[in-house]
Amino acid sequence: MADVAKEAGVSHQTVSRVLNDHPNVRSETRARVLEAIDKLGYRRNLVARALVTKHSRTLGVVSFDTTLYGPASTVYGIERAARSAGYFVSIVSLRSIDRAGVRDALDYLADQGVDGIVVVAPQRSAAQALADLPLGIPTVAVEGGEAGEVCVVCVDQVAGGRLATEHLLSLGHETVWHVSGPSDWLEAEGRVSGWRAALEQAGREAPRPLAGDWSPRSGYEAGRSLASMKNVTAVFVANDQMALGVLRAFTEQGVRVPEQVSVVGFDDIPESEFFSPPLTTIRQDFDAVGRHGIEVLVRQLEGGHQERERLVVPPTFVHRGSTARA
Repeated sequence: MADVAKEAGVSHQTVSRVLNDHPNVRSETRARVLEAIDKLGYRRNLVARALVTKHSRTLGVVSFDTTLYGPASTVYGIERAARSAGYFVSIVSLRSIDRAGVRDALDYLADQGVDGIVVVAPQRSAAQALADLPLGIPTVAVEGGEAGEVCVVCVDQVAGGRLATEHLLSLGHETVWHVSGPSDWLEAEGRVSGWRAALEQAGREAPRPLAGDWSPRSGYEAGRSLASMKNVTAVFVANDQMALGVLRAFTEQGVRVPEQVSVVGFDDIPESEFFSPPLTTIRQDFDAVGRHGIEVLVRQLEGGHQERERLVVPPTFVHRGSTARA
């Protein structure tokens, strides 16, 4: 900083004011300091700054299985929102979610001096692990369950399941079959609840769900089972990747979509509009989830206390070519 001050012909304090975007600096002086910074390749020592301010401007993120579209998109949304709010991000990705793993991740991030932590907690085991842990740092759970010890930001999975099922019922289908996600996932649980509630409200019997694991292969196996049944005309699949497998199985078994069977997915992955046929689906706004998660966390940091709240982001119905009248 002293080198920058000498190059620009200003005081050390003036350089500091420019770096901190202080308003009481003349525009020509600011331009001269910025030119000196570029010329010398100056970078602020963030570690030293953190020691002075007691804030690292870094947020920790704990995530699980970022190979899946939902968790990966959520982490990306969090990272974008954090950068927009002026924070860096340090990410810990866990192979499995349990109390010991979450505790180790939180300890690791605390040792780095992060100001706050976002935990992507789509599984019930992750939510339970957070509920049992003493948290000394402001923490927000994204895609978690009910607000407890930490704030929760999530997409309304129940509403998404209802949207998909009500669309299929509105097309005249007698009932809607469901290919569900893994039972330990809160998102899968919410989508099942929305599907079942929509059928009950319409006075229709809910068939037994076919369990999947989010992969196209599990959707393919479920699709083969569904294709062998004569009374299936509508299927709600808990994610687009499993829906891809269902469509493949139907094609191989000579079942035409949407002429014979209508299919609705969930997530609206970028490839879904290029499926054959283009997939009708439910879109999750992962950018909004990340933005709200960071907003809640920053409010805690600025307010000096940890609120208990649950912020829900509504899903959106996306109509394409995989559904038709019964």
